[in-house]
Amino acid sequence: MPLISTKGVYGLTAMYELSKHDDDTPLQIKEISASADIPQNYLEQLLSKLRRAGLVKSIRGARGGYILAAPANEIKVVDILIVLEDDIKVIDSKAKNPVLNIFFDEAKKNTKELFDITLEQLDEYQDKYNEFLHYSI
Repeated sequence: MPLISTKGVYGLTAMYELSKHDDDTPLQIKEISASADIPQNYLEQLLSKLRRAGLVKSIRGARGGYILAAPANEIKVVDILIVLEDDIKVIDSKAKNPVLNIFFDEAKKNTKELFDITLEQLDEYQDKYNEFLHYSI
């Protein structure tokens, strides 16, 4: 089983799309779905879960949609993934060997630390992608 499922990838993608939206106007599900290539029905479920967790706000009405509940520099990737994945799992069950359990607990802690960046910090990966494009031409 992968560390992060499609649920986590799609949810993080949607949150990143919301963080890139400069306007204070909400993004509609159909806009997020189209730009992030996420099935709209699935996206509705994910955004509902993120809303209940307080990471996004939904705005009702004809011009309604979703916005981040806090600035992008205050929302951490690890928090998004934990909401959507229920936890970040390195292993699904405990080993019979206590030494391995300590190892797996440490691996889980290190993994959470790896994802302990904000949505805003994901822009650093945009810069890396731009450099890659520049050098691959």
